[in-house]
Amino acid sequence: MKILFLGDVVGVSGRSMILKNLLPKINDDKIDFVVVNGENAADTGVGLTEEICRDLFNCGVDVVTTGNHVWDQKETMTHIEKEKRLLRPKNLFEPSPGKGFGIFKAKNGMRVGVLNLMGNVFMKKCEDVFEAAEKFMKKYKLKEDYDFLLVDFHGEITSEKGAIGHLFDGKATLVVGSHTHIPTNDARVLKAGTAYQTDAGMCGDYDSVIGMNKENSINRFLKKKSIKHFPATGEASLCGVIVECDIETGLARNVKSFIYGGELKNSH
Repeated sequence: MKILFLGDVVGVSGRSMILKNLLPKINDDKIDFVVVNGENAADTGVGLTEEICRDLFNCGVDVVTTGNHVWDQKETMTHIEKEKRLLRPKNLFEPSPGKGFGIFKAKNGMRVGVLNLMGNVFMKKCEDVFEAAEKFMKKYKLKEDYDFLLVDFHGEITSEKGAIGHLFDGKATLVVGSHTHIPTNDARVLKAGTAYQTDAGMCGDYDSVIGMNKENSINRFLKKKSIKHFPATGEASLCGVIVECDIETGLARNVKSFIYGGELKNSH
C-alpha cells in the first residue's frame, strides 16, 4: 500500500504540472491513494475553485486539503459543503463550512483517514491545534476506524510541526507539513512507526519566492513599487512524500521525499 502526498499547488504552473504528470507517476510507482494540498491552486496563487477541484480529481487525486487560504475564493464556502473530498483545517473556529476529516476508500479498497490541521503560530487564529489533535485521537483509532491515517499539518514553524509529528507517532501512518512551500530534508519513520516530514514543499515554479513572482516579491521586501503578489509561471517542480504502509499495523514501513521536474533536481 502506497500513499502519495503532494505539497501546496501554486497557480497555473503547479496545476499544469500535476495535470500532465500525476497519472503517469501513479502508474509508475503503483500509488494507491493521493492527497494534494490545493489551497494556492487558483490563478492568483490563493484559494481554489470548483473547477480546479474537478480537474485535480480527474487526474488521480483522491482528497484535496487546504489551509489558511481556503476561503480566498468565495465559491469554496459553498462547494466544500457538496464536495466531501475537499477538506479545510479541522481546528477552524466552528461553525465553519465543510469538514476537516474524512474517511475515504483507496484504489485497493482500503480505508484511508485524512485529517487536515492548521498551526497556531504566525497563522490566522484558530482553535488550539494540540487540543484538537488530542480530542481527535480520543475519538478515532488506527486499524479500528480506518486502515491508515494521513495528517496534513498546515503550519508556519518547524517546532510546532515536529511536536505534532511526535504527538501522533504510532497513531498515524503519515504526518506531513505543508504551507512553507520549501521541502525539508528530514523524511523518516519515527520511533513508534509514523512516517514524518516537516514540510512537503510545493508544486510550483521554484524560480520564484515560494511560488510567487521573484522580482515583485523582492520589490515588496525592499518597500519599492510593487503590485499584489502573483505566481511565477515557469515549469513547476512537484514536491511531496511517498509512504509505503504496513497493511497489518497501518503504520509506515518507509517514507521518501518525492521531487520531480522544474528547477529542483529530480530525485525521482
